Amino acid sequence: MSAEAMAVQQAVVAALVADPVLMAAVSGVFDGLPVRAVLPWAGVDCGPVTDWSHKTGQGREVRVTISLWSDGAAASALHGLMAQAEKAMLGVDLAAGAMRVVSLVFLRSRIVRDADGPWLGMIEYRARILAE
Repeated sequence: MSAEAMAVQQAVVAALVADPVLMAAVSGVFDGLPVRAVLPWAGVDCGPVTDWSHKTGQGREVRVTISLWSDGAAASALHGLMAQAEKAMLGVDLAAGAMRVVSLVFLRSRIVRDADGPWLGMIEYRARILAE
């Protein structure tokens, strides 16, 4: 993972952890898939990272996925967790080392469930970063 993607991932994790409502509802926020966690929990993953350079400078586009896992009987509890995570994303402080984030945009979200497993809610964002 690039240094820019790692910085974005750390900033997203920090924003989610700083939200007291979300933290009261999940057992933890992890930078990736945890080895062991009690449901519900949240994970943050970055990738793919693609080139977003222009004539006079270098840039990167980083896809950020927030995964929220819940074992509730219905998806309704997960909808609430996802709404809170989206609210927490409004407070992301993105300073990606020697680059600056010029946009952080919501792309899509969805909820899926394996017939025998927990609910999974995914929220995807796009961060565009330019070199200073």
